[in-house]
Amino acid sequence: MTAPRSTRSLRSRRAEHTADTRRALVRAARTLFAERGYAATGTEDIVAAAQVTRGALYHHFKDKADLFRAVMGECAQDMAERLVEQETARAESETGDAWTLLRHGFQSFLDACNDPDFQRIVLVEGPAVLGHSAWDALVEQHGYVLLAEELTRAIDEGSISPMPVAPLTRMLAALISEASLYIARAEDHETARKEAGEVLERLLTGLSRQDPSRTGA
Repeated sequence: MTAPRSTRSLRSRRAEHTADTRRALVRAARTLFAERGYAATGTEDIVAAAQVTRGALYHHFKDKADLFRAVMGECAQDMAERLVEQETARAESETGDAWTLLRHGFQSFLDACNDPDFQRIVLVEGPAVLGHSAWDALVEQHGYVLLAEELTRAIDEGSISPMPVAPLTRMLAALISEASLYIARAEDHETARKEAGEVLERLLTGLSRQDPSRTGA
């Protein structure tokens, strides 16, 4: 026996209202955390900006840190989706092997580290508020699978020498992670981005498989 249409409609409206309230809280908190930082943003500021009650905030989130975790996750996901879309378009419009495209993708990520919201919320405030485990979890959630797939392609194509993909994925992810934190915490972000990009490219070049016809081997 199904519920009457009016009951289903009421439940649907309630669900939509609940989702709208949560989105309003995350959106308001994201703006304030990016502008002021975590410590300088009070829950009263967030509920006022979201135009909801304090009760609504604590209905959806355990505390301010729990709300920040949601904001950090959304910010990281938005950046991951943007980069995937950008690099997919690059792969469709440019010729190149998987390793070359992957190296371009790494540099694009370092560019993204100077995005104001991503830099402050994810790279600076995130580890300080939630600990490094929160940042590590985001890297694992948004990066490991895609990186492992592209490294496997690069090995299959012969761009890099065959090696175990699992440890290679984690070590490269750690390298990119440290580069991003270095950029975010530097006094001169632009110089740090340039320097980190140069070092990263030199290290990645060492993984490239040499062409025997060019080396004389």
